[in-house]
Formats: sequence, structure tokens, C-alpha cells
Amino acid sequence: MKGFLLTVFFFVIAFSYSQTKVGGIVVDESGDPVAFANVLFKNSSEGAITNDNGRFYFESDNDYDVLIISFIGYETQELELKGSVNQNLRIVLQESTEQLNEVVIYVGKQSKKNNPAIDILKKIWAKKRENGVRMFKSYEYDKYEKVEFDLNTIDSALIKSRLFKGLEFMFENLDTSRITGKTYLPMFLNEVSSRIYGDNGLGLEKEDVLGNKSSGFGGNQAITAFVEDLYSDYNVYDNYLKFFDKSFTSPLSKTGVDVYNYVLSDSTFIDNKWCYNIIYYPRRKNELTFKGDFWVNDTTFAIKKINMEVVKSANINWVKEIYIEQDFNVVNDSVFLLKRDYMLTDFAFSKKETSRGVYGKRTTVFDNYQFNMDRPKDFYKAESDPYDPRVFSRDSTFWKNARLEKLNDDEAGIFKLLDTLKTVPKFRTYYDIVSILGSGYIEIDKWDLDIGDIYSTFGFNDAEGIRLRAGARTFFGQNDTWRLEGYMAYGFEDKKFKHGFSGKFLLDRKNRLILSGGNRRDIEQLGISLTSTTDVLGRSIASSALVTVGNNNRLSNINLSVLALEMEPVKNLRFRVGGSFRTLSSALPEDFSLDYVDPSSPTGISSEVKQFDINTTLIYTPNRRTIGYGVERRDVNENYSTLVLNYTKGSEGFLESDFNYQRLQFSYIQPWQLGGFGRLRSTVELGKTFGEVPLGLLSVIPGNQTLFSLYNTFPNLDFYEFVTDTYATVHLEHNFNGRLFSRIPLLRKLNLREIVGVRGAWGSISDANIALSSPSNIPLQAPDKEPYWEYSFGVGNIFKIFRIDFNFRGNYLDAPNARPFGVTGTFGFSF
Repeated sequence: MKGFLLTVFFFVIAFSYSQTKVGGIVVDESGDPVAFANVLFKNSSEGAITNDNGRFYFESDNDYDVLIISFIGYETQELELKGSVNQNLRIVLQESTEQLNEVVIYVGKQSKKNNPAIDILKKIWAKKRENGVRMFKSYEYDKYEKVEFDLNTIDSALIKSRLFKGLEFMFENLDTSRITGKTYLPMFLNEVSSRIYGDNGLGLEKEDVLGNKSSGFGGNQAITAFVEDLYSDYNVYDNYLKFFDKSFTSPLSKTGVDVYNYVLSDSTFIDNKWCYNIIYYPRRKNELTFKGDFWVNDTTFAIKKINMEVVKSANINWVKEIYIEQDFNVVNDSVFLLKRDYMLTDFAFSKKETSRGVYGKRTTVFDNYQFNMDRPKDFYKAESDPYDPRVFSRDSTFWKNARLEKLNDDEAGIFKLLDTLKTVPKFRTYYDIVSILGSGYIEIDKWDLDIGDIYSTFGFNDAEGIRLRAGARTFFGQNDTWRLEGYMAYGFEDKKFKHGFSGKFLLDRKNRLILSGGNRRDIEQLGISLTSTTDVLGRSIASSALVTVGNNNRLSNINLSVLALEMEPVKNLRFRVGGSFRTLSSALPEDFSLDYVDPSSPTGISSEVKQFDINTTLIYTPNRRTIGYGVERRDVNENYSTLVLNYTKGSEGFLESDFNYQRLQFSYIQPWQLGGFGRLRSTVELGKTFGEVPLGLLSVIPGNQTLFSLYNTFPNLDFYEFVTDTYATVHLEHNFNGRLFSRIPLLRKLNLREIVGVRGAWGSISDANIALSSPSNIPLQAPDKEPYWEYSFGVGNIFKIFRIDFNFRGNYLDAPNARPFGVTGTFGFSF
């Protein structure tokens, strides 16, 4: 499978047809940059706002010969343009000497009182629910979306580098971004045409996808899922706008007056409607804010046009620029509807002006609105199939009519050019390398096989010593209706082979009826989760002793066989019924014993558990979005809740199963986006076992002796420190996304992020279960006197990659070998 890393996909495009291009810097008489200055073509509303460094760039399809530069407190300047392309302009503004009686001049931080811009903003808040499609009983419209990714900042040094030797033909024609003025080379294009239907009375909306067309790499679901999550829909009238899993304060937010400075800059007719122009910019640096301007109608107070650009000091990684434009169409005196939405993101390792990166551009056009069309409730509940093969094979005639915005010549050539480029051996090699690093699998196309995953090749623990693993899976395509996967592993200390294999078969695509089964014989660190594992392929990071605190010798031999049937009759509601048979024994009996009282054994004690279980599971994931229609799908988003209800029935005697018991478990995981205060993640787990079972089948409060920060575990607990048959746990972890550190001068520039966590567990264990496992050398105790709890303080985004957590144990400090304090960490790439 291909990864979504976007670094080496290039191809040739033609010049665009923009007629006027301008770029440069605006400074004052002292030579200091003037941020947030207004730069416009004369007699038009086309222009830009200078960035934090006073720089600007924009372009137009029309011919203009005069540029207007203005900012509150300075003389407005007109600059005659010498040609169609005007780069590296240096514009010096002089301070205004006029004394105006009726106009208040605002400089720097703006007052919240007697500010006409804020008076207008309050009227926008009052009217915002009366504008757009929400004014009608029902609505429907056409939607056309185009997403493109480009390599940017192409210069001669890059073209002549050894990396592109033999691929120079790609750079024969380059285009220039109308937003940033940088050259770019497209590498991915996706188009989607759909019809949207909604009923405000019923609160229902649905989307019928009519056509979907991608470039040569568009079949990569990892890329497509990344794009869909990246460019999720938003409403500028909302208080917070979510991008890259972070909440940016909208300039139209009711909390905006505490975050932004607002200036009433201009007024004029737009489409025969008198509109005010308001400039806004942040009050503080390093917060998740925008700068830009918007035009608002003087009677409806509906937004006619808005530009938003994320400030460079915003605490967000791997993104140099985010620029958003929205245009609204005037339907009548009281209705403004979204007409066009454009978003450009510049992904880069550095925010330096000269750094190279990748543009992500989304253009969405809306048209053919219809209102108050009576449709029954069943119409909205009947979902169309977005993966109908006909959707992906529309002809040129369909796309000619479906495109609400025509492709320019370079965009139109992307499909053919990318397919051609994929045949170039050197480019294909680059593509394969990135694919392997992104997915962890090496593709063998001629065998329809993937080798991997490569990241699980090496391991180490006290029982196996050094461990090597190799695996493979079938892969005919990303929407395979069946998949086989397996691995072999060998431990050099115990000199034993281990294995795991599984098969999945999609029997009915409509109801997502899946038959799955497999077997695993391996060594595993159990007790890292409250639910018994049914995974026949994976194993937790806690099974490795390279990164543990104290002894990691409580490992188990597991021989697990599973067979299950799953279906999804309703979207995001899954039912699973299955059976499992497992054999458990200690991998290091002298250090860790699973012995239990067994009257049928000649010695009265058994060291091995054989158990057959019937499992029934209900999983509900509201608001979860997925992509793909094969036996394996990929999640598009992560901000959905998960509710799981599980019932397990252990059957004694069947297949020589040892115990007869019942277990009921419930878990609820919920992410909370708390606006400008960051993101909270919460988990609640409840469970009870009815009947007598030994240590190997009890519910272990998840300890964590690794040096990694693992959510849903207790980092100051050892493995098997608390064992229960009845339990309740709570985990809370809040990431402030740098909101506090951004207010501390010495820490502000580091863009660190604060994480706090609180977790607790209560549980009990019956005397009968304690007696059953009395031969074990592990003391069975539960946190029944009072709930066990921990708290932690973490610092994230260290060098954009690392996170360190300082963990404190709240009670049970008198327990043997109790760890009152510990440090864990993790690393990874996140925005």
C-alpha cells in the first residue's frame, strides 16, 4: 500500500493565463515592514494583505496598471505598474499628517469601545443564522471540488541537483502561485462532482457523489483519506474553525474581540450592494489566529467576501502558510449564498521564506441552488453508493458539464502527464521508496503480495532474547474483498518459532458482512488492556524489554484461534459475534506464575489455561468517516466517539475448556474539541466477571513499565500490580495546544504545548478468585480501599517531534516497589 507522504510526485504543466502579477514589500519611512497593509488593484476589490514581514504577492486574470497601497495612519499611495509582471517592489509609506474630525485613526492594538468595526461585528453575530441555506425549509445544490498538490519553490539548484538527473524535462514549464508568488510543479489532482440535499426541519443532509476522478496517484487511499481529513468542511460563521485537528478562532467569532484587532477600512458597492471592508489582525502572537479582511453588506450584515491567512507565529507544525478565500453570491436583498471556497496550504519543514514545500490547494464551487423542494424523510436516509464503479469512470462529456469551474490548460494535462511520469524508472524508484517508508510494506506487484511490515522486524524481551520477524499479505488492490496475512518470528534465547496468520472475507458489501479467522502462537505481555486480546497478528510495545522500567518478566505464551462474523447494518453501528480458543501459560514460570488450583490435576495445580469463549460485541462510532469499500477500510477522521459493549461467555468442557464464566464490559472514548482551549480526550471503562476464573482470565488494571507514554494505561503501575474481577477506570488527557506557554515571553518562540492528565481506577476481586490463584507467585490485590489515581504534566512539540510526560502516583505509595514518580515520552509527526 502506498503511503500518503507527498514529497516526490512531479510532472510538467503549462503556463497559466494570469495577466497581472505583483509582489514585494511595504515598509515605513524608517525601513521597518508594515504588516497588514492593504494592497489592491485600482478600481477593483482584488488584492491582498501584507504578511507579518510586510510582504505580499497576488495576481489577476485582468489587466491593471495602478496599485493602491493603504494602511491606517499612513498616506494612501498609488503606484503605476510598468508591466504585467512586477516583482520585488519596495513601497515606502509615509505617515499621515491630516487631522480628521469624523474619522478615528486606529494604530496597533485597537480599542473595543467606540470602534465602528466591532459595532458591525455585533450585527453580524445577530444576523448570522438568518443568512444562507438555513433560511429555507429545504435546499439542494451542486458542488464541485478540486484538490491539487504541488511541489513549490522550484529553482535552478533543485533542477540541476543529482536527485533529478534524467528528469529535467519535468521543469520545462512552471507556473507561479497567485497567492505566494512561488513557482510550483503539480503532482496530484482529484475532482469530485456531487449534489447536496438538506432539510432544515428534519435536520438531515445527504450527498450524492456523481463523479470522482483522480490523477495517476489518486487511487492511493492513504493520500485520499489524508486529503479528506485535511480539507473537511467549515463555516466561517462558527466561533472556531478546525484545521489540522486544531481550533482556530474565527474572525467572525463572538470571542474574536478578545483575540483580534478590528479596523473599519473602506466601503464601496460590490455587485450593486453597499459593503463595508473590515481589516483584522491578532492581538497576540503564537496563538491559532488569522489575519486578513472581509466585506460585509450594510443591511443584511451578511459576508460578501472574506480572506483569511494564518499568521506565521501560530503554533502549528509543518505548515508555513494557510490562506483561505470565500465568495458569497447575492440571491436577493436578504440571501447570500456561498459561491466559491478556496484554501491553500504550504506544507514545509521550515517557515523560512526560501524553504521548499508542498502546496495543498482545494477549490470548491457551489451552484444551481434550489429551495423548498418537498422530499420525504426516507429520501434523506437512502444513501447513494459513493463507491459505485460508474462514479469513477465518467467520460469527458460528463466532466465538461459537471465542472462548475473550468480546468486551466496545466490542470487539464495532469492526468496524462502523471501517468506518463510513472513509467520513468528513476521516478518510480523514488515513489516506491516513499511508499515503503509511509506504509511499512514492500510491494511485489507481480505476485500481488506485500512484504512487511518492516517496522516489526526486530524485537527483544526477557523470554525470547533477540527476536526477528518477517510477514506478508495479499494485495491485489486497496478494495480487495478478501485478504490473507501472516508472519513468522524466531527468538534466539528460547530458540522457538512463532507465527500468526489471518484471513478476512467480505461477503456482502452493502451490510459490510465480514467473515474473519486466524491463529497466533507467540509470546505476549498481557494485562496492557482491560479487554482480552483477539488479535492474531499484532502485539503490544510492552512485549519488548528494550524500553521498560524494572523487570519485564511477566510474559505469557499464548496460542489463540479465533473465528468471527461481523456486520454493519446501519452506518457506524457494527455487530460482531465470534468464538475464540486460547491456551495460556507463563513464558518465564520461575519469575511469573499463572498456576491455579485444579482438583482434576494429579498435583492439584495446573500451570496452563485452556479456554473457549463466545464473544458478542456492539461497536458504535458516530461521526466516523471512512474511505474504501473493500474488506479493509481506512479512517478519514479521528474526532469521533467510540462506544463498545462486549459480552463474553466462557464454556467449560467444550474443546477441553477449563472454566465456565460470564463477563460484561463497556467502554466509552470521546474526544472533545474545546475551542481555543485545546482538545480533551476522555475514556471510561466498566466491567464485571461473573464466576470463578484464574489469574490468566481476570481483568488486570493496565500498568505501563515502558518508557513510552501510552494512553489508557497507568505509567506508575507495574504489570499485574492490580488484578480485578470488577472494575471501573477513567482517563482524562487535555492538550492546551500552547495556549498557556504562548503567554510566557521566554517560551513563546519555542511553540511548546502543555498536556495535563488525570486517571483513576477502582476495582475489587472476590475471595474465591484469590483462593483459586493462590499457587501463583503474584499477589492478587485490587484497588478496593479507595480508587487508585495518578496525574501527569507533559510538554509536547519539543523540536516539533518529541513529548515528555512527568507522571505522579497519587496513592497506594506504601505498596512494595511502588513508583511514586516516573518519566515517559513519545515521538511522532503531528501538526
